[in-house]
Amino acid sequence: MKVLFLCKKFPYPLKDGESIAVSNLCKELKVLGCDLSLLSMNTSKHYSNPAAIPAEYNYFRSIYAIDIDNSVRPLEAIASIVSGESYHVRRFKSGAFRAKLIEILKAEKFDIIQLETLYLSPYIDTIRQYSDARIVMRAHNVEHEIWERITHNTGSGIRKFYLTYLTRKLKAYEIGQFTAYDYLVTLTDRDLKQFKAKGYTNGASSAPIGFDTDTYPFTQPSFGPDMSMCFIGSLDWLPNMDGLEWFLEKCWPVIHSRWPGITLHIAGRNTPASLLNRRLPNVTVHGEVPDAGQFVNQHAIMIVPLFSGSGMRVKIVEGMVMGKVIITTTLGKEGIEGADHQHFLVADNDAGFIQAVQFCVEQPDQAMQISANAQENAALQFDSGQAARKILDIYHMLLGYDQPDTSPVRTLTP
Repeated sequence: MKVLFLCKKFPYPLKDGESIAVSNLCKELKVLGCDLSLLSMNTSKHYSNPAAIPAEYNYFRSIYAIDIDNSVRPLEAIASIVSGESYHVRRFKSGAFRAKLIEILKAEKFDIIQLETLYLSPYIDTIRQYSDARIVMRAHNVEHEIWERITHNTGSGIRKFYLTYLTRKLKAYEIGQFTAYDYLVTLTDRDLKQFKAKGYTNGASSAPIGFDTDTYPFTQPSFGPDMSMCFIGSLDWLPNMDGLEWFLEKCWPVIHSRWPGITLHIAGRNTPASLLNRRLPNVTVHGEVPDAGQFVNQHAIMIVPLFSGSGMRVKIVEGMVMGKVIITTTLGKEGIEGADHQHFLVADNDAGFIQAVQFCVEQPDQAMQISANAQENAALQFDSGQAARKILDIYHMLLGYDQPDTSPVRTLTP
């Protein structure tokens, strides 16, 4: 089985959900016998040195990385309005990337070509012209839904007007691609239902991101009035930054006033100077940390104040694997099975976040039970081998092989 992955960011280092999703899947597919190649954009925003990828994270027979400067440019944004093109998508169009894709497809035959996110769709016509491989779209999110939520949470004015326009164009493009690929894979059942409700009728199924839970560190958390909390996420992603700013403004002053021994630690890639220079009591801003797992493992609680976005939040699952008590919104936990006050704490406003912190202060034994439940259920729900076998079964089905998944079905503990 020869598979070519197309990615809009290089899948190493494992600093964000998209990179983790690609890397973990490829690791398991290689174990299952797939011959994998990678063609990735190496963008100015998430630049990586392909030569620096350690051997233990290199699951590919061939790696091709094309440098692309996809910075936001006002003149190009205006040009997209004139042309009617989605500027979100236009930023990922590259002549050099297309040329390398053509070169690869002329030199080698693939069974499957997997596109990681909608933003690789502009290359489907090229794939059809130079290859008879089946095309799988793995949608990490319902992309236009993210921007609908961002737009909804934006005040009135020119910015909201422009975001509304961008979102409308992105939605039209995303829906317009429904017939372009052979199969759709979503990360959550919820996103699969959303795509079908918007008119998708081709073959599709959901397959979660898999995690090798044995590789994550674990230290028994400690709850109470002197506990430590953390936030980690890419801080150049607007939903993360908006949610964090909301928490610091609406929740932290009350939390610090009531429990002055509690500390908050913030880490994230591309942390803006405004946040690095911000001075708040008992809040430490670390910027990008060398090891996200070690960072999260030092704290008892992970906060994920997310009010826009789509798909599955990888950092929440990683926090659950490490036995953290996750305090997040209803939107934040989308795609993750579990119950409030059993596997995480759900809060959708400032009062809810403060009450969740109070619960962990006043009920440390119950918080410890949530920690244990989270760890167990994340290990069952996001088993890396099981997730990869589901993807491989999709490949076999597309190619006409009769090889059903015979792996045992696992269920979550109540």
